[in-house]
Amino acid sequence: MMEFLYFPKDKMEYIPAFIMLVIFMIGAVAAMYFIYKKSKKDEHKFKEQYKDIDVHQYEIDEKQNKNKED
Repeated sequence: MMEFLYFPKDKMEYIPAFIMLVIFMIGAVAAMYFIYKKSKKDEHKFKEQYKDIDVHQYEIDEKQNKNKED
């Protein structure tokens, strides 16, 4: 029967795989950090650009206009 899982007898073969895992995990954490940072910056920019628009008041006005039409 063919073995599907390979478990080396010499455990030194695990070291390169572990090093690559650590490198990719650090890269993934760094990417998520930069994405989060960019998202916060974009959110702040959006709020500054549209701070004078009150969305809740717009929804209330729409409901009142709809009730007047009925």
